Amino acid sequence: MKKIVLIVAFFFSLTNIFGQANEPKLKITHLRGDFYIYTTYNTSEGSHIPANGMYLVTENGVALFDTPWDSTQFQPLLDSIKLKHNKEVTICIATHWHSDRTDGLEYYKQKGIKTYTTKLTDDLSRKNNKKRAEYLIEKDTIFNIGQYSFETYYPGQGHTEDNIVLWFNKEKVLYGGCLIKGAEAEHLGYLGDGNVFEYETTLKNVQKKYPDPKYIIVSHHNWNNINSLNHSIKMAKELKKIKTTVNIILAIVFK
Repeated sequence: MKKIVLIVAFFFSLTNIFGQANEPKLKITHLRGDFYIYTTYNTSEGSHIPANGMYLVTENGVALFDTPWDSTQFQPLLDSIKLKHNKEVTICIATHWHSDRTDGLEYYKQKGIKTYTTKLTDDLSRKNNKKRAEYLIEKDTIFNIGQYSFETYYPGQGHTEDNIVLWFNKEKVLYGGCLIKGAEAEHLGYLGDGNVFEYETTLKNVQKKYPDPKYIIVSHHNWNNINSLNHSIKMAKELKKIKTTVNIILAIVFK
């Protein structure tokens, strides 16, 4: 019996090993029309975490939103887009300064792709020794690429001081990046560079400005559940309440 258990355990271990080895480093999923979600992976605190970005195929080339988290996938993403659509990436916009959004900026700049971040993101990228874009967005801006139009919007501090979202009005696609968490998320994720007390207000600003999205794309969770923004607001409200209570208690204790 003991031998049988060991044999079964051995085969399960082989399955896990080969399963991990065969897991794709880059996954591309069709969202709607000319919109596609690309997913790469990295490890944080011992966990294998997906990072979603997006790209849009236009008559004037492909617009890329954020860059792969896995540096080995910078070129494979370009190659995959070229093979799938026979078009080149012409522009890339990163939505905040963390590595899962900006790591590929300099690589893509060297490839002749126009790279963009906000001025605030560039300041934080320089301060934290992260990759920087060639062009800066000074204020909320409307981009027109080929037959498509979209806008950048800075709603306030949340996940980071500089996080922005992108809105495609005709298609009702809200690209929330790391600011918005998935509907199944248990918490707001890493907040070491965030603002717990402003997070709820920032998310409500997004909800007020874009009240009727058909799709909400989030960075590290499933984007198929449209309830992600409401769920994120709820988590931010609860966390703010907890932090406020703790601060009051600490103020009383150390008065």
